[in-house]
Amino acid sequence: MTGGTSGIGEAIARRLARAGAHVTITGRDQARGKKVVAALRDQGGKAEFIAADLRTTSGVAKLAGQVGEVDVLVNNAGIYPFAPTDKVTTEEFDDVYAVNVRAPFFLTAALAPKMAARGRGSIVNITTVFADIGMPAMAAYGSSKAALTQLTRVWAAEFGPQGVRVNAVSAGPTRTPGTEPIAEARDELAAKLPLGRSADPDEIAGAVEFLASDDASYVNGAVLAVDGGRSAV
Repeated sequence: MTGGTSGIGEAIARRLARAGAHVTITGRDQARGKKVVAALRDQGGKAEFIAADLRTTSGVAKLAGQVGEVDVLVNNAGIYPFAPTDKVTTEEFDDVYAVNVRAPFFLTAALAPKMAARGRGSIVNITTVFADIGMPAMAAYGSSKAALTQLTRVWAAEFGPQGVRVNAVSAGPTRTPGTEPIAEARDELAAKLPLGRSADPDEIAGAVEFLASDDASYVNGAVLAVDGGRSAV
């Protein structure tokens, strides 16, 4: 799983480890990654950390080679410079698309064929409600996640016939360290949802656990909205 050292990614790692999976988490912060792995192991889980920089093609290729064969790929890593379109720098834009689109594209390209050769596998992409709604300051982030949503559908059609299911979780406003800088805006948006609150990371992780499991054996190409009812209004 990419981006497993904090927030939603860490919650997913806990869920999958409790379910009996051998969890490999990735990230750039080795200290934080090792801390998460230690916590998972203390709870009886099987886990390891691989340092990876998904902003570079070489980093993605190296990671794909290190993880080998996997049964479940969770494309969770994402960066989000919330800024008006005219304030987003070229470097920021390139980084967003490198991590949010290019990295999952080429990880899937490397790992999905191995799953297909075995006749089974599950890929879960983490996207967002901002891929479907227009919000100021979300141009780079929202458009990158919209691309990942479309890739989910394409991959479901491409790899589904070979036994590989590809789905996505569209997360609503969620309380994580990464969203704390915009906590006020996050909670204002959440207050307008039918459930009237932001999500806990574990609530997003629960949906990922379901899609990764055999309980979702006939679910392919779905974008599961875990958004407090935002998609209903």
